[in-house]
Amino acid sequence: MKVLYKLETQHIQQLHKLYQKEWWTENRTLEETQKVVENSQIVIAMVDESNELQAFVRVLTDYLFKALVFDLIVSEKYRSKGLGKELMYLVQNHLELQKVKHFELYCLPEMVGFYEVFGYSSELENLVFMRKG
Repeated sequence: MKVLYKLETQHIQQLHKLYQKEWWTENRTLEETQKVVENSQIVIAMVDESNELQAFVRVLTDYLFKALVFDLIVSEKYRSKGLGKELMYLVQNHLELQKVKHFELYCLPEMVGFYEVFGYSSELENLVFMRKG
């Protein structure tokens, strides 16, 4: 697998196809997918030998206090082969994120164990997840 830190148009189209297969991203349009990629400070993707996007993650950050990890996705073909772990490693060791004090994300309960391996915890006293819209 080759790691990319910038996506070409073909990779954004491939990411959109991956998004169409997941409940949390299935309603995104191609234009929205492109905007999401353009407006994320950090994007990391993995492509196979055919230059087909197989895994992706993005980060929104202020580069000091917070880095929010979003949209970690691995194609069905490559699940359980360590690509998700590799992406998390690349995020947490990214040169531009070395001064960040808190990495955060949200996930389904069944994914908590996966993220705990990287030091994430759901034990946050007095914090409430809130959403508008």
